[in-house]
Amino acid sequence: MAETDAEIKKGLAGVVADVTAVSKVNPETNSLLYRGYPVQELAATQPFEAVAYLLWNGELPDERQLAELRARERRHRALPREVRAAIDLLPLEAHPMDEVRTAVSVIGASDTAGSASVLDASGTPEQNLERSIRLYAALPAIVAYGQRRRRGEEIVEPRDALDYAANFLWMTFGAEPHDTVVDAFNRSMTLYAEHSFNASTFTARVVTSTLSDLYSAVVAAIGALKGPLHGGANEAVLHIMDEIGDASNVVPWLDRALAEKRKIMGFGHRVYKKGDSRVPTMKAALDALIDHYGRPEVGELYEALEREFVSRKGIYPNLDYPSGPAYDLMGFDTLTFTPLFIASRVTGWTAHIMEQAASNALIRPLSAYNGPAERHVEGYEPTDEQLAAAERETEAE
Repeated sequence: MAETDAEIKKGLAGVVADVTAVSKVNPETNSLLYRGYPVQELAATQPFEAVAYLLWNGELPDERQLAELRARERRHRALPREVRAAIDLLPLEAHPMDEVRTAVSVIGASDTAGSASVLDASGTPEQNLERSIRLYAALPAIVAYGQRRRRGEEIVEPRDALDYAANFLWMTFGAEPHDTVVDAFNRSMTLYAEHSFNASTFTARVVTSTLSDLYSAVVAAIGALKGPLHGGANEAVLHIMDEIGDASNVVPWLDRALAEKRKIMGFGHRVYKKGDSRVPTMKAALDALIDHYGRPEVGELYEALEREFVSRKGIYPNLDYPSGPAYDLMGFDTLTFTPLFIASRVTGWTAHIMEQAASNALIRPLSAYNGPAERHVEGYEPTDEQLAAAERETEAE
């Protein structure tokens, strides 16, 4: 039996752990807000660099501030030599999430080398902002090289003339992307950048609360995102669509899937009960890609599955549903989808890491014990000191 009558909130459901100024879901408009701005407005009007600046600094940048951030980002775009060497040591069959996690560890170890103590490594606010920019700038090279390496292709060096989204696509595919593709990719990066105290963000804040360094917190967040209950849903959406094959197969496929009680990824969300507010923006980007690539069958399958599932279950798509086929049309391998999530969400993670560090309290919840009552090892004899300590504890109670 549990040792307390306290209400247990499994998964911390409904628990308000702290305050944050980074983001919230406005229940009145069902909009996800970044620092007060609806994300759909940001995705439609802002480059991803401006969204990153907003998450880190609280306000959208003016022209000078945006230019300064872009200049700082360009300084860290190239894949560091030691990071490439570490990635090359990994098996080609290693999951890309493990590849990215390893790369971030190498960057962190290189950047904090020479710190006199672990407290020095935790960083000042200025250092942590620079570290945030470093990771944000380096992750496109890491993700792009990972995909190219698995395909047996050579690394593509960054181009300073391209903005963040266009350069990311350039390093991945080795060709200058069409404006339609750049716009869709930029929107996806903005939509995935932040989402309050989700599992990976909360993990990052827990690690930060111990006064560990920013890189360790991000590595921990990557580990949390690797779990299929948090990340990977857009990968699963692509697998589902590949399995269905054609819009005409949706009804019999869904009949079997529901009869087998399969979880249909890409639908439902723990926060959004009336539909994910990010979906219309990403769906519009997907539609533009379908037109650009001349792939109407992708849209037909998307619409058929959404229509059938919503009519049967009353559960609406989340962001992963349109982003999966969008990334596929762009040419990304399915295994690269969750690393793309990292490249975007690192901005939100690091905003929360810096917010946690600025007003820190060690995150250390209690638990209710429900194991065996106290028992003793046969033949064990406590010392006089242990008996005295136990007596003092009893008196104190």
